[in-house]
Amino acid sequence: MDLSDYRKQIDDVDDQIIKLFQRRMEIVDGIGEYKRSHNVPVNSGSRERDVLTRISKALPPHLEDFGRSLYRSMFHISKAYEAMHKEKDSPLYKELSHMITAEPVQFPKRAIVACQGREGAYSQIAAEKLFEIPEIMYNNSFEGVIKMVTDGMCEYGILPIENSTAGSVNEIYDLLIKYDVHIVRSTRVRIDHQLLGAKGMKIKDLKTIYSHPQAIRQCSTFLSTLPDVEIIPFENTAMAAAKVAKDETRTSASISSASCAQLYNMDVLQTEIQNFGNNHTRFICIAKEPRIYPGANRTSIMMVMSHTPGTLFGVLSRFNATGANLVKIESRPIPGREFEFTFYFDIELSIYDAKFASLISELDHCEEQFKYFGTYQEII
Repeated sequence: MDLSDYRKQIDDVDDQIIKLFQRRMEIVDGIGEYKRSHNVPVNSGSRERDVLTRISKALPPHLEDFGRSLYRSMFHISKAYEAMHKEKDSPLYKELSHMITAEPVQFPKRAIVACQGREGAYSQIAAEKLFEIPEIMYNNSFEGVIKMVTDGMCEYGILPIENSTAGSVNEIYDLLIKYDVHIVRSTRVRIDHQLLGAKGMKIKDLKTIYSHPQAIRQCSTFLSTLPDVEIIPFENTAMAAAKVAKDETRTSASISSASCAQLYNMDVLQTEIQNFGNNHTRFICIAKEPRIYPGANRTSIMMVMSHTPGTLFGVLSRFNATGANLVKIESRPIPGREFEFTFYFDIELSIYDAKFASLISELDHCEEQFKYFGTYQEII
């Protein structure tokens, strides 16, 4: 036989598999209906173990592992198919469907916006990029920004969530889980860090540098050339500049934005001290209520995965089935729970895709803990 003969045999087998797959999913549909009417959970670990044991016994040793992998995938497909009917009754599905079909509301040009730090902070630059006329109120902490939004003092808040050099700002993810706020837009700001000192200061007299921990990490190469200088973390780059500007000893400096030099009448001791020229920070805009503005195509979610083989694969297969593009996946260990992780996903999928609400709501059912952060547009 030549290659075409083998391929013909494969096609014949595939035709049989397709019919059997269709029949299997019809039975799964019946099982799902039974479970819904009798309030039985979709997942059944003992049933899956029994099937895998039977598959292992039925296959020759050299195919056993491959057969178990195939059936684990089949389990995920079946559960997704069962959940597809159930999630349409979920509050999340109804909420998402309502926001998608509601009369579109444009993202506002002006708003009262909370930012961390003070004037000259990078979050201010992000706010001015997102809003044409932002009325900015400052708070010393990221948590304070969120509380200003949840307490109704500000309609929106700006928070840094990720840097191209230093990675994710884990504190922000923790706060998004802790508080009931929603991402409604995001943007990227190019970060040009400057070493600033009080007027008249000389770099040879430098003893101490203040800045936010993220900025310090982003300038680690430059800072390694100053082994005798003490590096002190500070709440915010602009707040660090304001402190250094008042230093009468003229022995301290800050890592801050160029605008801080003008705002606080400081000398620029060194320009562009970040590790990489292409250094960007991604900022999110949060609101108290979930909102989906026109053009939204990016969704952020969090999931806690059960510590069982194939769990992550099952979630990823759901994304693949809808054609959703995963633009970010990150995991963090859960304190006090051995080898278990929280996963963060950023997904690109249009809200107008018929599969959008079903996918997000289905994920809400499939793991022990799930949180929908929001669907939004990223402004470049």
